[in-house]
Amino acid sequence: MGFLDDLKRQAGDLQARQNTDTAALERNGMLVESACKNVFQYWVDLVKQLNVINPPARARYAFDTKTVFDGLKFSDFRTDVRRKRLRGQDVTDHIALLCVLSTGQRLSMMKNFPTDIERLEARIAQSGVVCRPETVRNPETGKLIEMRYEFDADIAAGARVVPDHDNGTLEFTIQNLDGLGSVVAQFNALEIGSKRLDELAKWLVGQPHDFLAGALSVRQIEPR
Repeated sequence: MGFLDDLKRQAGDLQARQNTDTAALERNGMLVESACKNVFQYWVDLVKQLNVINPPARARYAFDTKTVFDGLKFSDFRTDVRRKRLRGQDVTDHIALLCVLSTGQRLSMMKNFPTDIERLEARIAQSGVVCRPETVRNPETGKLIEMRYEFDADIAAGARVVPDHDNGTLEFTIQNLDGLGSVVAQFNALEIGSKRLDELAKWLVGQPHDFLAGALSVRQIEPR
């Protein structure tokens, strides 16, 4: 075998692998888009029912030890889908199911210890409320006196799906359904059908659920 024949063999092997990789990417992308379609269509119907039911939240929501809310209800359910371009195709960027836990209260809070400041700011960020902290310093020394926070305590909750078309997976982020905190779970696209989405719906209305069973990975994000 001459050198040119060897190059031809190498080129042929490389092209075969590239064709296989492209076919796998296309297959994964199709599976993911089918799963995303299932999610969006299910959620469009689900939010109509939830906006009638307004399910109660089973958890307590604490900004600090003295500022705790319970007996809240989920309301204002809505869903949204965004698109993007991927390898010349129009595909799903993310899907969101959003709702609100409204306390009906405007809070004014003050913290002057670094650990308390860090803890409160983490919980404010997790809650999704809009807050612009005010820094109060000694006019002579510039030393921090306190941080002041004022905000409407309407807590954002719901779920968000981000697909990975190349790997054939979907990542669900479940926000503030069981108190302040998120759960991030990754699933194979083939796992996402009405049965799985029913389990998430049970979670949303506070019933026992098996939504996370069979996930490829699960991690929890909790504010300090």
